[in-house]
Amino acid sequence: MDSSIAASLGIGSGLDIRALVKQLSDAQRAPKDAQIEKRETLNAARISTLAEVSGAIDNFSTALSSLISGGTLFTQPTVSEPTLLSAKAVAGARLGGLAAELEVVQLAKAQTLESTTFAARTDPVGQGTLTLTSSNGSFDIVIDAANDSLEGLTNAINAAGAGVAASIVTDANGSRLMLKGATGQANAFTLSVPGGTVSGLERFAFGPSVTGGLTEAQAAQDAIVKLDGVTINRSSNSFSDVVEGVQIDLKKAEPGTIISLGAVRPTAEITQGMTDFVAAYNELMTLISEATKAGVGEDGGPLRGDVGVRQMVRQLGQMTSMALTSQGDGPHSLAEIGVRTNRDGTLSLDTFRLQEQLVNNPDAVEALFNPAQWASSGAVTIQSAMGRVKPGTYTLTDLVPKNGTTPASGNVDGLAMTGVDTNLVAPAGAAALGLIVTVNSASPSVTITIEAGLGGALKMIRDALRDREGPFAATNKRLSDERDDIADLKAVHEERAERYYNQMLGTFTAMERQVSSFKATQSYLDQQIKMWTNDRG
Repeated sequence: MDSSIAASLGIGSGLDIRALVKQLSDAQRAPKDAQIEKRETLNAARISTLAEVSGAIDNFSTALSSLISGGTLFTQPTVSEPTLLSAKAVAGARLGGLAAELEVVQLAKAQTLESTTFAARTDPVGQGTLTLTSSNGSFDIVIDAANDSLEGLTNAINAAGAGVAASIVTDANGSRLMLKGATGQANAFTLSVPGGTVSGLERFAFGPSVTGGLTEAQAAQDAIVKLDGVTINRSSNSFSDVVEGVQIDLKKAEPGTIISLGAVRPTAEITQGMTDFVAAYNELMTLISEATKAGVGEDGGPLRGDVGVRQMVRQLGQMTSMALTSQGDGPHSLAEIGVRTNRDGTLSLDTFRLQEQLVNNPDAVEALFNPAQWASSGAVTIQSAMGRVKPGTYTLTDLVPKNGTTPASGNVDGLAMTGVDTNLVAPAGAAALGLIVTVNSASPSVTITIEAGLGGALKMIRDALRDREGPFAATNKRLSDERDDIADLKAVHEERAERYYNQMLGTFTAMERQVSSFKATQSYLDQQIKMWTNDRG
């Protein structure tokens, strides 16, 4: 204990041993500390910048997709009497020449029935079997001791899956059963009980020959509209197969009132949209340029030389020349409407060229933004594609429609599709994954074309870069592995530095003991010499 205290105080040598050892140890480890810290800082900057760049292209793609999906960049229908109906363009529609007249003669309605009033929803209704017949088929509603109540009957009807909704309406007079089907004349329904039923369940029967049963509050009926004088019936008040490319929602019937449908082109919106696109693109390129700029050490960008970012720049640079649509003879790329690539990789917009194209080829300009899909034949109807399927052209062969209980069958690009009733679903592993079509008739071959437009093209670039096996993922894994290596190196270096410190401290402590011993010997000799000198005197 005394020797260690002496060593710490430097009694023997007069030096602060611990301070000296710490200074020597710090001096020895300082270069390695600086090297590790520099590597750690650079790695953290690379990870942060990669996340920033990845987030920037994600935000760019999302903002563009939202702008396009909002419908402001393509022609929308106009309605002269918006209180009677509303109209909007169906995705992929081309409405440049839309001109039609509509008359809403009658709205579609759902059949509704009501029962007599019961004192409470728990009152018994009678036991037996009530047969509900709807457009979905015939369904037996069984009422026994377990569910013999107005509430039990309601639950049993809802559970049958007949397409008829049951509910209980309660007011000051009591509780009533209310039944409601889907809109349209074909969705009318009836209820019947076996002849001679006197349990009370007969009070819920309804049909042409039924007396004393449910009361019809509203009859089922079709919507009736006239398109340019031609009468058309639809089972719903919402439909998209009367005026091509237009989704119509009826609000009110007013026979004799003619509603004009037209179209308005978003010329100003497209110009502003392209201006915003170029500005956002250039902001992204500025961020990338700063992250990848050449230089030594801190003067260079954190991601200079990164393969993933180089690939991102290359793919973004191809956007102006990329064919976004194959329709018509007008412009098929951004370059053809005035979007130019500058020498530094940024974009500029020739607004005069854009206006010229909007005047001469408005439909083609809209097509650059508006996703579209179509089949070469009416043998199939596309049910799901845009936004789910990679843009391109796909060939369906050996198409056979549903026959009895045998589902539809066919192939896509040589791969067997999965038949689900009248539909075909592209299999896993197919380039057309996500494609669903309805087979209307047999056909040896049908071509499906899917065009994503500008928003889809940017989304494809983003998704390819951010794919779990894509370049961004590879860079992120490399940087994460390097971060772990740095942490391991730091731990090893810390251990070595501590070992070196303890070794130095031990060496200097031993030296301090030797110095103390030498001083003790010197003191003894000094005393002896003095004694010898005094004796002689």
